[in-house]
Amino acid sequence: MAQSDVVTVGQYLTQRLQAAGVKHIFGVVGDYVLGLMDVLLESSVELIYTCNELNAGYAADAYARLNGVGGLCVTYNVGGLSLVNAVAGAYAELVPLIVISGAPNSSQRQQKLLLHHTAGNYNLQLEIFEKITVAAVRLTSPSQAARQIDQTIAACLRHRRPVYIEIPSDLVNQPCPVTGERDLPEAPIIDINALSEAVEEAVSLLEQSQHPVIIAGVELHRYGIADQLTNLLEQTGYPFATTLLGKSILSEGHRQFIGSYAGAFSQEYVRQRVETADCILCLGAFMSDINLGGFTAQLPEDRLINANSDKVKIKHHFYSPVYLPDFMAGLTAKLQKKKSDVLDIKPAIESLSKRFESQPEQKLTNARFYERMTHFIDDESIVIAETGDALIATVDLVLQGDSDYIGQALYTSIGFSVPACLGVGLAVPNRRPVVFVGDGAFQMTCQELSTIIRHQLNPIIFLINNDGYTIERAIHEGSYNNIQPWKYHQLPQVFGNSWSCQVRTEGELEQALEQAKVNHNSISFIEVHLDRLDCSDGVKRLGKALSAMQGLSE
Repeated sequence: MAQSDVVTVGQYLTQRLQAAGVKHIFGVVGDYVLGLMDVLLESSVELIYTCNELNAGYAADAYARLNGVGGLCVTYNVGGLSLVNAVAGAYAELVPLIVISGAPNSSQRQQKLLLHHTAGNYNLQLEIFEKITVAAVRLTSPSQAARQIDQTIAACLRHRRPVYIEIPSDLVNQPCPVTGERDLPEAPIIDINALSEAVEEAVSLLEQSQHPVIIAGVELHRYGIADQLTNLLEQTGYPFATTLLGKSILSEGHRQFIGSYAGAFSQEYVRQRVETADCILCLGAFMSDINLGGFTAQLPEDRLINANSDKVKIKHHFYSPVYLPDFMAGLTAKLQKKKSDVLDIKPAIESLSKRFESQPEQKLTNARFYERMTHFIDDESIVIAETGDALIATVDLVLQGDSDYIGQALYTSIGFSVPACLGVGLAVPNRRPVVFVGDGAFQMTCQELSTIIRHQLNPIIFLINNDGYTIERAIHEGSYNNIQPWKYHQLPQVFGNSWSCQVRTEGELEQALEQAKVNHNSISFIEVHLDRLDCSDGVKRLGKALSAMQGLSE
């Protein structure tokens, strides 16, 4: 190999990021990572500089949900540790992120020098990331770097969760010996006998049932197997609902889609149809408190087939290791189609048949606002719902066509949505994000509006101003739920080119929506004023459930 053809460690890492599908890397500059950032700048990967590392993590998370994988690049400790909350959320919700951190050079580490950004323990950051990733590695020598990088990225793609690569600054430009071999994501381990028995028992129960239903969860999206759900639906004719995390797995205009199921948060027909089913086929869903409506869901074990990525539970029988796509393929091959007239399917799309009639002088309410949004979202939108009332209130939006939905329904970190909007806009620039964010959450990460403007993105952002942490008020009231009121609609103009307004009535909302629809050249930011305690019924029910769980008095 000629000297000019020698690949450095930094170049090899960049090549492997590109091969994995990373086109943008989010991060914040710092001296321990300057050399690597120079290498990245020479590649086709675009560096996206955010206002802080936490926001970079949220942006990369949302980017990965649509792109299939995301990347982060930060400096040591002050950068990496600021990123921890976002990476923990990605780990919880099966989001594949490749986290790269610069580090002091190897000789400084060996001498145990007390350097800036260190806390006296050079293993601290690595040890922390070991807890919230499926693989964490420090590159220790150029000769081993290629293998370490390959193994770590392969783990990210296989397990659909974050990984961590720490690269000392002096290794970036050192020659990296490369062999012809590549570590690819490991094939899942399967017990053929367990798979066969699981399929046999599930088929027996489903064939005997008269009113089965499917609940589709997030793993179908993360593992790229939504098409298998389509095949199963076509073969069986069964109705299906999605969990909050699984929302928009398939177009919600599908004639067998009945709505989102989240226990008591659900519309009455959806709740009854799921909970009275004589067999419930749950595919790739997390049984978490929010997904289950504050544990108000009624999914009796004697009627439940619960299949996840690597195991199946039927009543009290466990089958493992069983790979979810193989299990679904087995069901599709053996199940018979049921007659539609006995399945009691009321397609969710029919809810859009009723036209919204605006009452121009009427003060806006939470219910009327989200009812209007059901008719506003178009087939190409990507809805981003902030943790809080927005997450619960958007459950019943019917997203047709290629519309997608992003919300942290398990980790529920407040402040996620605005940086997530940045990630979404870069992952799919031909589609328009529509963000619903509360005033309290907005105050946490609002500065990322400037990065959205910097990259000339054009989301529509609805700032729901109800004077504080409404979801927390629903759980337990206290002065800690109050925040300083801002003139939110004026902020986007401080950050740069944008259009914004505030609305209080249904008539003002209609005018704002007309302007937002035609404004394709910048952010459209609409501040929606609602009363302090005006929230969705779902949040009220969730508040009571969580209050009881935590032993709080009303």
